Amino acid sequence: MNSSGPNQSWARLAAAARRAPVAPDETAPYGFATRVAAQAFAAQRPAVSLLERFALRALGVACLMAVLGAAFSYSQVEVTAATSVEDGFFNTDDPTAVLLDVS
Repeated sequence: MNSSGPNQSWARLAAAARRAPVAPDETAPYGFATRVAAQAFAAQRPAVSLLERFALRALGVACLMAVLGAAFSYSQVEVTAATSVEDGFFNTDDPTAVLLDVS
């Protein structure tokens, strides 16, 4: 019979694991996180280019103009929709007959 069976291999591995030295915890030194945060906030921001400033302002102005344009055109769309309903175009059963004036 084989003397190095699975039970003996497991026993050898378990014995080797018990003899292994215990490693101490490797933690950051006291105050490390505070020091890193302080250095991050102390770093000066790079200067913003002139193009970047104007690009951000232009983006804001473009968004404002888009919102205002949509608001002013909404009333025109609403009036157009109301007059087309009053004309009776959408109130008939057969829109093709209305277009061809075959009623």
